[in-house]
Amino acid sequence: MKWRVILETDPQTGDWAVWCPELPGCVSAGETEEEALENIREAIALYLEPDPIVLKAGTILREVSVK
Repeated sequence: MKWRVILETDPQTGDWAVWCPELPGCVSAGETEEEALENIREAIALYLEPDPIVLKAGTILREVSVK
């Protein structure tokens, strides 16, 4: 799956800020562009990781795919 990310440098530190506009609050940073991209990949994976849920007896759970 591909996600758009936005990279910007901090003019004071030279570090890179990066965020994914489609995933509110999914942000990261790095000292280099490569490090920032690596970090946002991890942030996106964690953002998309499903939370554990407890279901009542008789509840049906299904998964769907989105292209």
